[in-house]
Amino acid sequence: MANILQSQEWAEFQRSIGHQVVQASGDGWRYLATVEGGRTGRYLYCPYGPEADSPQAFDAALADLTRVAKEHKCWFVRVEPANANFVDGLETEKSSLRRRGMKVAPRQVQPSHTQLIDLSKDEKELLKDMKSTNRNLYRNIHKKGVTIERSSNPEDVNYLLKFLDDTAKRKDFNRQHDDYLRAVARSLMPAGAAAIYLAKLEDEPIAASLVYDSSDTRTYAHAAMDQRHRKLSAGIPLVVTMIMDAKEKGLAWFDLFGTAPEGAGPEHEWYGFTSFKKSFGGSPVSFAGTWDLPVSTGGYTAYTGVRHAREAVTAARKKIRERTIEA
Repeated sequence: MANILQSQEWAEFQRSIGHQVVQASGDGWRYLATVEGGRTGRYLYCPYGPEADSPQAFDAALADLTRVAKEHKCWFVRVEPANANFVDGLETEKSSLRRRGMKVAPRQVQPSHTQLIDLSKDEKELLKDMKSTNRNLYRNIHKKGVTIERSSNPEDVNYLLKFLDDTAKRKDFNRQHDDYLRAVARSLMPAGAAAIYLAKLEDEPIAASLVYDSSDTRTYAHAAMDQRHRKLSAGIPLVVTMIMDAKEKGLAWFDLFGTAPEGAGPEHEWYGFTSFKKSFGGSPVSFAGTWDLPVSTGGYTAYTGVRHAREAVTAARKKIRERTIEA
């Protein structure tokens, strides 16, 4: 898989929003990373990277990331080896990374579990793998006056932003800022690395989704709908259309991007999303997760200490708010 977060298009987008981007490659390895952080410390972040075709290549990529981190006065390197061969012999993934001096990051950034659809299957097979409800809605949604359209106009991201805002207010969840998603649309859509899909009722958008396209994978990134028309379930045929369009485009994979781990119950925050995403078929895939490689031991200890303190304050404030509401 070629992940959008390790693509040239993503590098250009990151530069467009003011990030310092570092890209490098060698024998069997490559990476894209950005310099992150502020007053609590700087670090080099490599989303879903580095990519490496052997443990030796992975070590070479880590060595280069460490060198660059020191040049930029970063305290640590943060990696997510989703497309890397780094396990040597009979080691587990965790023991292999710990042997290299790495630590599980205090915050998992990109999802380490997802549902992946193999687009080499023909359309009948893809539909057969889905729930019957999904197949029927895809085939018959037009009878309800709903059409599905793909847009390459960056301005159409505003429909998604409106629906996301309404959903966030109703469900009280954090989402990407409007300015960030507008910048994504302006940078990636003209390059063919992103698209907006709209479900329309009588030419009025009632659901929207933003997808990212790498050279071989479409990633289902953001989606929301107008709650006034939720009974139409337009979001389901919207996703099926995105899957079929990705196949027609010649892509190899459709990444539903972010699920709960296998066996997780209703208490997991992504449980509901997971049931929805798995209804489109595919197979569960797990990655190693987010790991940190300290460059400065003292700096990394200070960074994690400040982070833990902030989290404790936030948790305490949340409990106070909950008690106030109950009272």
